[in-house]
Amino acid sequence: MYPDPKRVRQHRHMLRLDDYEQALVESLAHYQGEPVATILRQLALRQAAAILASDTGSSVSRSSF
Repeated sequence: MYPDPKRVRQHRHMLRLDDYEQALVESLAHYQGEPVATILRQLALRQAAAILASDTGSSVSRSSF
């Protein structure tokens, strides 16, 4: 069915947001015309790729997450 079975999205992670964060994400999702989960996935993967691609990746502070 899928050319690469490892591309099937089957792993879930929980994310808890406060009311202000949720409103911000919902506003962005509404503006983009995408579901909230899609927006959060795109943001998380974009940020992870940016951290891994940075030259100073080993010096990134954990408190910045």
